[in-house]
Amino acid sequence: MTANDTDRAPLEEPLAEIERQLIHAYIAGAGYNAGDLMNRDDAEARKLLADASRYASDKLSEIEARAHYLRALHGQA
Repeated sequence: MTANDTDRAPLEEPLAEIERQLIHAYIAGAGYNAGDLMNRDDAEARKLLADASRYASDKLSEIEARAHYLRALHGQA
């Protein structure tokens, strides 16, 4: 008997929720609503979403680097 794939929740990247929150925070800080921007197709909206994505990527890299550093300090890396 095999398990039905629809019975399990889909796998998600470990930092996906943090990434979403960082993107939403960046967009809110710029005075916009993420949901509204996703529905727009103009150059300003695309630029803001791209900027938010780069911001989140930079912050995630920083978080991962700090975690790696802490693991190294504790001899776990």
